[in-house]
Amino acid sequence: MSFNRRSLLATGAAAGAFSLLGRDPVYAATTPGPNVPAHLIAAAKKEGQINVITLPRDWANWGVTMDRFQELYGVKLDDANPDGSSAEEIQAIKSLKGQKRAPDVVDVGPAFAISGAKEGLYAPYKVATWKDIPNDVKHPDGLWYGDYYGVASFAVNKSVVKNVPQTWADLKKPEYKGMIALNGNPLAAGAAIGAVYAAALANGGSFDNINPGIEFFGELAKLGNLNPAVATPATLVAGQTPIVINWDYLSLGYKKANADKVEIEVLVPKEAKPFGNYYCQAISKFAPNPNTAKLWMEYVYSDEGQLAFLGGFAHPIRFDALVAAGKVPESVMKTLPPAEGYKGVKFPTPAQAEKAKKDLTDNWPKVVKI
Repeated sequence: MSFNRRSLLATGAAAGAFSLLGRDPVYAATTPGPNVPAHLIAAAKKEGQINVITLPRDWANWGVTMDRFQELYGVKLDDANPDGSSAEEIQAIKSLKGQKRAPDVVDVGPAFAISGAKEGLYAPYKVATWKDIPNDVKHPDGLWYGDYYGVASFAVNKSVVKNVPQTWADLKKPEYKGMIALNGNPLAAGAAIGAVYAAALANGGSFDNINPGIEFFGELAKLGNLNPAVATPATLVAGQTPIVINWDYLSLGYKKANADKVEIEVLVPKEAKPFGNYYCQAISKFAPNPNTAKLWMEYVYSDEGQLAFLGGFAHPIRFDALVAAGKVPESVMKTLPPAEGYKGVKFPTPAQAEKAKKDLTDNWPKVVKI
């Protein structure tokens, strides 16, 4: 799978759907939204509810997407456990089965998309824009498919960190003692898995071998540089975790949101090809609102829904198709990191992601002592 970042002027109504700050206030009043079958909208309105889970409002512009969905279709949306992990989403499908508050859809990392499909937790569904989704980021039967992607980056609070690390090797320097943090446990959080994978690629590993990344974080822990705290925007801004390894779109969002408080530098480490990964949408096999779940998927993968991710600095999974059709605004393209930082970005295959998850489960607790 490859994504290019050509700079083209946008055309068409969908291109103006979202400003960098969120939805254009004129847009909702002048456009009807994506072309979705009327019978599906009617069935969703009859259900009247959509249960999503673990979608932080400031993550990849999900707040704008959720608000717009409710506005368009007149259904109530409940976002459970917005700061949870992929593992918790899977557990919610299992533990809440048969309940009205059970999740209708999930947004999980590839390893959890794969394992959930194998456990029979998802219902097949192919959206109208199915052909635009690259084959290597979707289940052939429509059990799950990628919705957006990013690359591993450093977000650095410059009021605390005087010399910004430029490479993975820099993170071992004594001056960064207690400063480096992840946004969760790699055994459960997709962004943390991405950090370990990226470190592996920079330290002799490969998509088939994540262990050098585990060993790298084990060394950071021994040096005292790895902070055991779970990093959040608040801890980054406050300087409690002044160096956070996270997806580029999250780092850029934190930088923008806190520009009046602190200077945050965001960079893609230089000494290795960037590690990219995606998140996946899937409909629960036990969804209490299955028609609204299908409508949600249609919206998220529509031009409008995909462009919303760019408003949160994330790359939509249909990015190439949108750019080729001239639907990505030039003003949005300019807010993204330089294209050079994305050259050569690749993604692990489902089999590689599954192996990495197993290696992390087996080796992370043994190697990384914090």
